[in-house]
Amino acid sequence: MRKIGPSLRRIEIAAWCIGAALLAVFLAARVHASLGGRAALQEFRSAQASHSASLASTAGALTAFGSPDQSLWSRERIQGYQESFEHALNPPLAILRIPGIGLEVPVLDGVDELTLNRGVGHIPDTARPGESGNAGIAGHRDGFFRGLKDVAVGDPIELETLASRRTYRIDRISIVEQSRVDVLDATTAPTLTLVTCYPFYFVGSAPQRYIVSAVAAGSSAEGPQERRPDLQ
Repeated sequence: MRKIGPSLRRIEIAAWCIGAALLAVFLAARVHASLGGRAALQEFRSAQASHSASLASTAGALTAFGSPDQSLWSRERIQGYQESFEHALNPPLAILRIPGIGLEVPVLDGVDELTLNRGVGHIPDTARPGESGNAGIAGHRDGFFRGLKDVAVGDPIELETLASRRTYRIDRISIVEQSRVDVLDATTAPTLTLVTCYPFYFVGSAPQRYIVSAVAAGSSAEGPQERRPDLQ
């Protein structure tokens, strides 16, 4: 039998060492991938559970109001409200209440169609609900804000956030052209500006805007009450 020389023996040992090292690297990579995959899966499951809890919280917050009075709503708006629950929305920013017309509605972030079918919406680039300044809130004239046709100067409006509850009093009601964005200008006093389309029963896209302005009760901005405009 032919003997293996010292040089070949060293090459053979080196080859075995390299093979063992490559095998170790391969096994380590498999273990790392397995652990990494499990960690990623666990992270996904945690995120999924958190998302589900968030959806449940949102649904609970929105359904806590019960079914709103839809006796004055249009059929289109009733259908839009029902279909809105097929989608998830962020939790409400606040709760808006107008006792004089029996309105209690969540204030959601934004003014897209889905948001305004579910509740009323905080108008972007205006003060956040509960903060100082002019907080703009929009709603559909054939939905949640239909009842604004029956409010009057002096009526209270309540706004409740997670941090506070504040009462405002209506000091002005006006009808303006839809281009009048100045009604949302910043103010120094805590102010609410409720915006909906007008006329309330107009067929098609209403050309004007119905504006209800209210200031925080007891603030220096409270002044003489102005007469409600003629709505004939």
